[in-house]
Amino acid sequence: MILDSSRWTATLAGRRVLITGAARGIGAALAARLHERGARVAVAGLEPDLLSDVAAGCGTAPWWTCDVTDRGTVEDVVDGAVRELGGLDVVVANAGVAAQMPVIGGDPSVMEQSLRVNVLGVYNTLRAAGPHLSHERGYALAVSSLAAAVNAPLLGAYSASKAAVEALGNTLRAELRPWGAKAGVAYFAELDTDMTRRGFGTEAASALMDASPRSGLAFGVAPLKLGIDALERGIARRSRRIVAPWWVGGVLPVRMAVQPVADHLVQRGLRDILEIARNERVELTTPQPDPER
Repeated sequence: MILDSSRWTATLAGRRVLITGAARGIGAALAARLHERGARVAVAGLEPDLLSDVAAGCGTAPWWTCDVTDRGTVEDVVDGAVRELGGLDVVVANAGVAAQMPVIGGDPSVMEQSLRVNVLGVYNTLRAAGPHLSHERGYALAVSSLAAAVNAPLLGAYSASKAAVEALGNTLRAELRPWGAKAGVAYFAELDTDMTRRGFGTEAASALMDASPRSGLAFGVAPLKLGIDALERGIARRSRRIVAPWWVGGVLPVRMAVQPVADHLVQRGLRDILEIARNERVELTTPQPDPER
């Protein structure tokens, strides 16, 4: 699909937007795109050196180092964005982490931190921004994943957390409606980001994709631009659902039929792959703050 950028520029111009998880990947690219379209952008994330570069590329946008699991810090960041931008029209709750984790024998800390960042972090962001978005132009976007709808081995923690994100976004949509504001949920398959490369750069993940070439895990990694194009359109329209690549939109309504097919296709060599995963040390895709500090 060809994106007519001029159509969305007028709609996005002047829109006041806060993006979390904006130091790299989807968040950084989205900030640059929305700034290019005339939006007033503020960014938050964990990596100050990268964030300052993103902000500099967005017309010296305001930025904050922010651990989204810390509710007080998130509230301070949202309040700061409101002050700097003169209000808030859009929040994109994009911060997230991933790491492989077999449900049996996997590292419990992966599940725990995935829930803290991906679920509580999104909740903290939407909760803090919600009052400022409760107006006719307001829009909240929760970044979920295709993994919320179709679940694969090794991705139990990620899938569970993104299913919760989907539920939060859908719930918030109804709760914002009395004020004329809207909420959406974004669902992406694998896009070409640091997060994807780190998450799938393990021995177990490589073995799973090699063993199950027809499972959908090996559709290939899509260009990041597809996701940013979809986000641009969706934010301009205040869409209830944003998908990339396009075929993800066809999977979501039939998820209950797709799941057993996916389960069947990943069985080849799965016992050995799970054993590899149980013995493989992995790190979360984004380094996290030391909880003792």
